[in-house]
Amino acid sequence: MNRISIICLGVKDMAQSIRFYRDGLGFATDEKADNPKVVFFNTTGTKFELYPLKLLTEDINEKNPPQIDAGFAGITLAYNVKSEAEVHEIMDLAKKAGAVIAKEPQKVFWVGYSGYFTDPNGYYWEVAYNPNWSFDENDMLVL
Repeated sequence: MNRISIICLGVKDMAQSIRFYRDGLGFATDEKADNPKVVFFNTTGTKFELYPLKLLTEDINEKNPPQIDAGFAGITLAYNVKSEAEVHEIMDLAKKAGAVIAKEPQKVFWVGYSGYFTDPNGYYWEVAYNPNWSFDENDMLVL
């Protein structure tokens, strides 16, 4: 079991979330509706899904769904790029799409350069450049 097929985010407001990801950040999808029941984005290597948060908790356990909490869940998503300049470009794009900047881009202890933003549901995204990492012919990260 060495593969992640889909990353699903439970969202509080599907219309707002699809505007952020599809219309603001440019995530590719065949979905045309502005408030679908579910949406899948065509990302390289893994599908990215948005699903209503309440329905997701009920899908996990209908009789005893997980509690919805406003706190940090201990998970971040990352978008790795090929230069420090690209970190700034993506952070600017996210801000224009409605993201809240949690950490401005800066040099970091692991010899890279990164910043963090949150999406409309409070999920943290790191935008990072590591000069020791590269990308293959399919634009997949090589560690």
